[in-house]
This record gives sequence, C-alpha cells and structure tokens, in this order.
Amino acid sequence: MSRRRLVVGTRGSALALAQTEAVVTALREHYPDLTVEVRTITTQGDRRRDLPLTAFSGRGAFVRAIQTALLEGEVDLAVHSLKDLPTAPVPGLTLAATPRRANPHDVLVTRPGVTLASLPLESRVGTGSLRRQAQLLAWRPDLRVVGIRGNVDTRLRKLTEGEVDALVLAAAGLIRLGRWSDTVWPLPVEIMLPAVGQGALALEVRADDAEAQALVAPLNHAPTWAAVTAERAFLRTLGGGCQVPVAAYGRLEAGELLLDGLVASPDGQKRLRSRIQGHPGEAESLGRRLAERLLSLGAQCLLEAPVTVGEEGGP
Repeated sequence: MSRRRLVVGTRGSALALAQTEAVVTALREHYPDLTVEVRTITTQGDRRRDLPLTAFSGRGAFVRAIQTALLEGEVDLAVHSLKDLPTAPVPGLTLAATPRRANPHDVLVTRPGVTLASLPLESRVGTGSLRRQAQLLAWRPDLRVVGIRGNVDTRLRKLTEGEVDALVLAAAGLIRLGRWSDTVWPLPVEIMLPAVGQGALALEVRADDAEAQALVAPLNHAPTWAAVTAERAFLRTLGGGCQVPVAAYGRLEAGELLLDGLVASPDGQKRLRSRIQGHPGEAESLGRRLAERLLSLGAQCLLEAPVTVGEEGGP
C-alpha cells in the first residue's frame, strides 16, 4: 500500500459520526500505518430541518454535498447511510463497498408501560416516512400519524415531552447510538418492511481512484452487497424514492437470496406486496423482476398517488 492518508467525508450527526467511526476503525485494523482524517459536511437535508423529506426533489438530500466534496477531491471516501443514497449513478463516483449490515428492521418506541400490543386507540405516532406511514395505517387505521424530523435524540425528546405517543425509528440507529431500551418494540416484517438499504452503509469513492477502491474492498460484506443490490434494483425499476411508499427487504437464507417488495398508497389502504428468490449472483435481475411484477399488477397507480406525511406535516 503506497497511500498513507485517507480523508473521509460524512454528515455531522451523532449517528453519521458513529457509523463513520466504525468504518475508520475497520480501516485502521486493516492498515495500521494509514492516517485517516474525518471531515464533516453539512448537507441540504441537515440545513432544511423545517421541511418534510417529501419537499426535496428526488432523493439525495443527505448525500449530494458529500458527493460534491468527493468529486472535487476534498475527501477520498464518503460514508453514507445506504438508504439515503440515490439509485441513479453519479458520473465519476462508484459504490465501492457495503460493510456487514446492521439490524435492518423498524421499531416502535413507546412511553414506559406501553407495549406494541397495548398502544391505545388513536395514538399519535411520529414519523417523517411515507413508507412507515402507509404500513402503520394498514396495520392500525386508527393511528394518527404525525410528521416529524430531526436526529434520533431530537425525536426521542419529542416522545418524552409528549408531542407524540410513539415513534417509528430504525433499529440500527438506536443500536449504533446505544439508545435501545425496554420501551423499544421490534416491528415484524409482516407489519413493516424496511426501507431499501436500511441498516447498511455505503462506501463511495471516485471511479478513477483505484487505490481507494482497493483500500475499502476488504470491508465489503458479500451477503449485504447481494441483498442491497436487489433492493436498489427493485427501487430503481419502480422509479421511486423517499417520496413514495416503497419498501424492500433482501436477505440470504440457505444460500438463496430472498427479496420482499411492497408498494402502497400513502393511506395504507391499497398495497401490492410480493416475494422473489434466486441465486445471490442474480441480485440485480431479481430486484428488477420483482418490480416489474408489481408494475404489472398496477403499482404505477400507487406510485403516482398524491402524498401527505402526517396530519400536521412539518419536521
């Protein structure tokens, strides 16, 4: 290895820094002589906390500024939450590795004494995700979904202060930040399929930086790569992003790649869900074929439905 220094770009949130630190630790274990510098970058999504995610045109609100820094040579490696990374390729950049995926599922966070089964009628549940909203309302049409944004601690504070009765959050974020507690209730996939790429990290580098690609290659986890490749192909074929209720969950079982996919109306009353399985080496094809199956069943009408997150909107 001739390279002695690597500059890593990331968002400045506590979760992003925790994720990046895990990557930096792994790099240092593989390359003890490598100097790794972490540089925080403020993205559009960080600046406009007053807007719901649906207000941004397309996906990428949390990655574009970091990608620009990467293209301009200010950083050598970008660490993203994979679910924030658009499926459309950026000229000059490449997804070089996906480390082992953390827990990909969603959880319901409640107040003390309240369980998943005992959540009262018409409880106010906070989420900024149409995917979560649609699946929540399909499970419990009585729930009052409240649009909410902010980092994990901000959202937990709103629960503590009584702005909402419960939250839906990603399990991985709570685990990485050490915020798991006895008021966290895992949501089974029968109720809540996760977002494309949820729980996984994306290590992005310049396409012409062969050395950086080689440096991060040992961090790639093949089963995670296959699973998220299928999920992202599913989303890409549908043409959806965080503005539509789309969910997918890929995983390897007994050597086979299983992929569940969902498209729903924002109110959760209409849902198309299916599963496909095959060889992990066919991940891209499996994702595309599952999306085409749902499109043949009428998914396009659901993708074009008007969107509203929560009864109150806002962050």
